[in-house]
Amino acid sequence: MLAARYDRAGTAAEVLRVEEIPRPEPGPGEVRVRVAVSGVNPTDWKQRTGMTITIDGPRVPNQDGAGTIDAVGPGVDESRVGERVWIYLAVAQRVWGTAAQWSVVPQERAVRLPDDASFDLGASIGVPALTAYHCLFSDGPVAGRDVLVAGGAGAVGHAAIELARHNGARVIATASTDQKRELSRAAGADVVVDYRAADAAKQIRAAAPDGVARVAEVALPANLELDLAVCTPNATVVVYADTGPGEVTLPVRRLMTANFAVRFVMLYGIGPVRLAEAVAGVSDALAAGALTTLPLHRFSLEQTAAAHDAVEGGAVGKVLIDVP
Repeated sequence: MLAARYDRAGTAAEVLRVEEIPRPEPGPGEVRVRVAVSGVNPTDWKQRTGMTITIDGPRVPNQDGAGTIDAVGPGVDESRVGERVWIYLAVAQRVWGTAAQWSVVPQERAVRLPDDASFDLGASIGVPALTAYHCLFSDGPVAGRDVLVAGGAGAVGHAAIELARHNGARVIATASTDQKRELSRAAGADVVVDYRAADAAKQIRAAAPDGVARVAEVALPANLELDLAVCTPNATVVVYADTGPGEVTLPVRRLMTANFAVRFVMLYGIGPVRLAEAVAGVSDALAAGALTTLPLHRFSLEQTAAAHDAVEGGAVGKVLIDVP
């Protein structure tokens, strides 16, 4: 089969190569998916650079994708052959990512894709939507509450807006440019604010006079003061990225006085129960037609290195790889 692979840390151009390799076979509890579309996320290029994993042999990159199950291993119901699926965490502690014609994953990581959902949408879900779900719901429901989504035009932010709206929340999003603010509105944000504006906190407070109850946060060092200014007592800020430079000093007394919680999340470590909850919640929104894609940037499998560079360079929208 044709696949992108790397076996050492480095830049995309240095280490990623597209080549013919043997097609994998599913083992016990696994399914093999004929990949149609592979999704690229920041976690993929960070893994490739050795930032988040130790690279100890050849591996196919990319956690997310979509395609059709064409074989199952022992212990998996054979009726799953032919099922359209979206894939998540394909290469978490494994080597068969989705930048290949076939990928082998544990059966629970290949989730049924509704007939009316495209492979593009399926490949866009995975890491961003599961992360967004955990940010929103790790401290309980958000129905009837005000939620703040920092970076509403990013992949996680986009999913967070749609998931929050689907679950009955009112959503305020922040974004830095006209283009990103328009994308946030298109996703369903009720109010969109330029977080760099001098009166950003005032604008958010005007939209949510009682304060926001939950924040999906992409850049805590830059946004902590804004979060503190707009949150209600007992609010939770969930941080899912380390975007932007700098460290953060937590004002302990202010946080204690407000019973304010700051959580940090890395999807790989949330545990099987929480992960299953996120998969179920995302699947529910997908079945209801509540999830959409950002504007798409398409690459061929031979252009996997360029696709990684696009994500690393901050492309606005979703980067996908079409698998031949």
